[in-house]
Amino acid sequence: MSLEYDQRQWTRREFIAAGALAAAGVVVGCAANPVTGQSQLMLMSREEEIALDRQHSPQQFSADYGTVQDRQLNAYIDDTGKRIAVNTHRPDMPYSFRVVNATYVNAYAFPGGSIATTRGILLKLDNEAELASLLGHELGHVNARHTAQQMTKGTIAQVLVGGLAAYAGSQGQIYGTLASSLGMVGAGALLASYSRENEREADDLGMRYMVRSGYSPDGFVGLMEMLNAMSRQDTSAFELMFATHPMSQERYDTAVAQAAAYPEARKNPLYRERYMDHTAGLRAKAGAIEKMQQAETAMARKKYSEAETLLESALKEAPDDYAGLVMMSKVQLALKHPEAADRYAEKAKAVYPDEAQGHYLSGFASLQQKDYDAAQADFARYEKLLPGNPNAVFYQGLCQEGMGRREDAARNYYRYLQMTREGDQARYAYGRLVEWGAVK
Repeated sequence: MSLEYDQRQWTRREFIAAGALAAAGVVVGCAANPVTGQSQLMLMSREEEIALDRQHSPQQFSADYGTVQDRQLNAYIDDTGKRIAVNTHRPDMPYSFRVVNATYVNAYAFPGGSIATTRGILLKLDNEAELASLLGHELGHVNARHTAQQMTKGTIAQVLVGGLAAYAGSQGQIYGTLASSLGMVGAGALLASYSRENEREADDLGMRYMVRSGYSPDGFVGLMEMLNAMSRQDTSAFELMFATHPMSQERYDTAVAQAAAYPEARKNPLYRERYMDHTAGLRAKAGAIEKMQQAETAMARKKYSEAETLLESALKEAPDDYAGLVMMSKVQLALKHPEAADRYAEKAKAVYPDEAQGHYLSGFASLQQKDYDAAQADFARYEKLLPGNPNAVFYQGLCQEGMGRREDAARNYYRYLQMTREGDQARYAYGRLVEWGAVK
């Protein structure tokens, strides 16, 4: 059969060679560190940091159930972050700050300046100075170019050479097993793991930045005290935080010593009342969010019935919570209840139509029920909202094959194989193209 995307048939050798040629070369050079001014070996330019950020941060934000729909809270976090960003070594970076719906405890930064905090960690903070310390720390990572350094050392080079799916599968994830079985990107799959040296430098910069911005350094001490206490607890809600940001008693002791070096700044306010006012809506959901954290821990341990019970309770308290609805849909899929999974996914789509995960899960649930038309529409919508996940392309092909639309299916299998060539799905897609005469 002849396909519109190619004017001729490919031989197997040509097909394999095309995949090998798809790997791009990387140029390594030296650049001045914006913090120290010293020359250092650096794989990425500023423009490449921004491009990597724009390519991958949307995937992570969606893995964390999207930006919160509480515009007032999100604007507060963004305004606070941008007030601090002007006092950094790289004030010209395209910074953005957001709260994501994830309930686990973490904050993270992508190299181009996209910074996120989870709902889980905001519930642990006591005042705006602690928030400024948290954001200042993440700004420290961006300004010291820690992600670029880690990539130069080869610790996360899979992002460049392996593609999104390969990288997601190679990293430690809190809830990776279920995400992987659905062909999704798990929380934390795209985040850099920093060294203790990176953390020390980000702490030092974060305190400097927040003090320059008018906050008391005691806010940083409070943040370190909270993190140090959390690091002693054994729960999956904190696991990713300390996998990507290693904590130690030394970090807390250093913060206490550094705060003492700012005697005048210690008179600056903590802004506790302002923080409490802006997070009142979030704190009203604290009970439901805690149950979701417990449910995610149960999911990580494959205790899906326990997770279901916890999520039922959480959704009674917060029935329109997007993260809770999506989690419940995942649990129903794990329990092999696709009809129930689809109901929760449909509710999630109604609550947050422009966030991608609900569409993906609805598509997966419909596919399990062999409702190929509905599934294909959902996977196509997912891909429009969030391009870059090759599994969404593969599943569109599978749906079209189920509907008897062989030529459309072949196009999507071909697209999928341009994105990844490893695993059972790649072998299936390639086998179909051979069987149908698109490759010989």
